[in-house]
Amino acid sequence: MEKFTKLKELLSSVEADAEKFYNAGNSAAGTRVRKAMQDLKVLAQDIRTEVTEKKNSGK
Repeated sequence: MEKFTKLKELLSSVEADAEKFYNAGNSAAGTRVRKAMQDLKVLAQDIRTEVTEKKNSGK
């Protein structure tokens, strides 16, 4: 559950940069959004792996 909480925090922290990029055209904010999306992807994959391991260990 700790990783899921980190995922939610990361998503909420990038919200301001996403708004700056899409609404104000700030390209530096776009770079930060891209990095955060990559971090989210890695974290999501870690969560998927953890869930699968936990699910399979119960059998």
